[in-house]
Amino acid sequence: MGLHQYITGLTNLETLRRAPGFFKYEEHSVAAHSFKVASIAQMLGDIEEHAGNQVNWQRLYEKSLNHDYTERFIGDIKTPVKYATKSLRSMLADVEESMTENFIVGEIPSEFQDTYRRRLGEGKDDTLEGKILSVADKVDLMYEGFGEIEKGNPESVFLDIYRESLKTILQFRELASVQYFLDHILPDMLHENFADKSHLKAITAETIAQVEAD
Repeated sequence: MGLHQYITGLTNLETLRRAPGFFKYEEHSVAAHSFKVASIAQMLGDIEEHAGNQVNWQRLYEKSLNHDYTERFIGDIKTPVKYATKSLRSMLADVEESMTENFIVGEIPSEFQDTYRRRLGEGKDDTLEGKILSVADKVDLMYEGFGEIEKGNPESVFLDIYRESLKTILQFRELASVQYFLDHILPDMLHENFADKSHLKAITAETIAQVEAD
């Protein structure tokens, strides 16, 4: 038993496609998503530090780099299906947790097992780093949806992805990094030239108003 299967799993993530079952102009793998989330989390962490907040960088990098590693066991399930009911989401989480534990016990050397339980466990918690991970994950998903909208993809699911991602990001608007995203990055996104620009601007304003009213 060594760390061979952990490394092999990284290659598996390269072949797992995001948002399966929908027409896309640009495919994204789980491996690419993990790298982008880590990079976005790093950017958000920089913003938090600049605002005077202390970031545990080891914790942030571990959470963001590994947050979707366990998808090698169950794949990337369509978001509408994954969140269809609380009981289904709970069952999927239980399956993922069980398969992850079996993987750690069966493939990770005993001296590293506690480390990988920490790294491969659920990273989206109430710590600053867990909140940054939640935001970074949705920022990348939002950009995936935006990329398809920008290219004129007729699948309405990408508008749903954009809207739901923004809603989740807004739940963390107490973070300095989220305020920066809303004040500086989101306006730049909406300033791009694409055919459905006015529609997306309207959806953005409507979503922000809805969340602020709740």
